[in-house]
Amino acid sequence: MVRRIAIFGGSFNPPGVHHQRVAQQLAELFDEVRIIPCGPRPDKPVTGAVPPVYRAALADMTFGGMDRVVVDLFDLEQETFTRNHQLDTRFSVDGEVWHVVGTDLVEGGAKGASLIQRTWEKGPQLWKKARFAVLTRAGYEFNLKDLPPHSEVIEIHVPGSSTEIRDRLARGKSVADLVTPRSAVYLERYGLYRAPVPGTWSRGTLADTPYALLTNSQIPKAAKVSASLKKHVPMGRAGFISVVGGDGAMLRAIREHWRLRLPFFGINAGHLGFLMNAPEEVKRGPFPSDDVIFRQMPMLYIECTDTTGKVTTTHGFNDAWLERSTSQSAWLEVKVNGVVRIAKLVGDGVLVSTAAGSTAYARSMGASPLLADTPAWLVVGSNVMEPAHWRSALLSIDATVEIRNLDPERRPVEAFVDGETRGQIVSMKARISRAAAAELAFCASHDMAEKIATIQFHRASDS
Repeated sequence: MVRRIAIFGGSFNPPGVHHQRVAQQLAELFDEVRIIPCGPRPDKPVTGAVPPVYRAALADMTFGGMDRVVVDLFDLEQETFTRNHQLDTRFSVDGEVWHVVGTDLVEGGAKGASLIQRTWEKGPQLWKKARFAVLTRAGYEFNLKDLPPHSEVIEIHVPGSSTEIRDRLARGKSVADLVTPRSAVYLERYGLYRAPVPGTWSRGTLADTPYALLTNSQIPKAAKVSASLKKHVPMGRAGFISVVGGDGAMLRAIREHWRLRLPFFGINAGHLGFLMNAPEEVKRGPFPSDDVIFRQMPMLYIECTDTTGKVTTTHGFNDAWLERSTSQSAWLEVKVNGVVRIAKLVGDGVLVSTAAGSTAYARSMGASPLLADTPAWLVVGSNVMEPAHWRSALLSIDATVEIRNLDPERRPVEAFVDGETRGQIVSMKARISRAAAAELAFCASHDMAEKIATIQFHRASDS
């Protein structure tokens, strides 16, 4: 039996419960529903009302975990708008593709005057050959003759619009009845669609919020801390994730669960625990009583090209780096935004780091740590012999870095992302992700900013 795939694309700016209910209804009729939030659109400048990373988070919060529903963030990540004929080609290898459209897009189809035929790229060809799931509201009349040759009509009973959500938010009104509960909290937390520039941190509470627990019971200190945390719930019912361990445990938790878009609250059972909260600060279980600071931290988007020419992609939270695989020093070319900045770097390797990761490996290489909300990131050299005295550079938030091995045969290099190997590669391209971010929560009494200040300004007793 042929697998039927419904392509449900749109701005989802922001997604509301009406979108969620449409997806639920589609999931009853199709084997898979692909939610595809679009990137920038010249015909819809409002898609840039908030940075794409927030729209990506809201899409995951709205549709994540739904049966037969998959959220694809490739357009947001790449800042692209994939046309329907391209989506048709992309997903046709997986099954029978159905494009979800409203009746407004097919009106006039009998005369060749529909929006699909007139305005879509390769619209006339799609009209004749593609399959369309046409959504119509109860009581809304349209001409059946306007339908495309291969179409199904699906009547929906879901009022609502993103425009109404944005309008209410702009006027400071509640949208609790128009969006999912988690989306409502997130929209309020970061002031989305209200302030010209959304916030990256906010003060709030996790008190009385159900939590999932991630811990390594093989570590004695982690087992001891976890023993007192008895009221945790399964991940599907959690309002946040409590991670017991060190920074490595937090990085693993983020790598495996960031698409859940739940805040991570760490409890340190390791060493430095820069991403964690101290056990003595935690009151009433795995959360502070009332006062925490939420920080939305950007992640890295990494593309690695291996020795066969294959390109793989991944995300990282702290850092990514290349290092020599043999006793031979690495010879590397470093480009920033397509411009060669270092024609030949001779050393052990090169690392890129987010602000959150700047206190880790980057700091040990000699780079200065960045404040958590600094709109910048770092590229850092490891034991650099040439160019002499070069250590690091500060990058703008929209910069792209490409590091290429100049002699992969005699001087191979291995790539790592958050400490995990990606194998031997010939080049790595990195930038701040437009879709991936992790939300961390800290006790307000010892927030990440305070930890960085402690590093930058040593206590008098330390001098």
